[in-house]
Amino acid sequence: MFMGEYNHTVDKKGRLIMPAKFREMLNDKFIITKGLDHCLFVYPIDEWEFIEQKLRSLPFTQKDARAFVRFFFSGALETEIDKQGRILIPPNLREFAKINKEVVVIGVSTRIEIWSREEWESYRNDAELSYEQIAEKMVELGL
Repeated sequence: MFMGEYNHTVDKKGRLIMPAKFREMLNDKFIITKGLDHCLFVYPIDEWEFIEQKLRSLPFTQKDARAFVRFFFSGALETEIDKQGRILIPPNLREFAKINKEVVVIGVSTRIEIWSREEWESYRNDAELSYEQIAEKMVELGL
């Protein structure tokens, strides 16, 4: 399980040192793609395959389903960690996530999220204000 919050930087070539705890769990290859809320999602291959199967079951006749699947898969890239523990974030994904230099890498159960520091701080500040309300809604949903 991925968890925790780590502050890192991206170099001029778009390389990011992945936290050591996360490197161990990603294995040789993994998938990075456009996430939600302007962050990037990183999935181990087995989790990616599980999500891919679920997305395949969406009805392609529904416009929203087609749009989501297109967006999600068009931004996806299979990649690996280099010998220095870095991953390369392509320019199109850095642009999508508004990543320049400072990033926050967080563990979210079955995936890793990579955020620009500014976007993460903004999101976190907004979410903290309504954290208790969100928790109440989750309880109402039976979670």
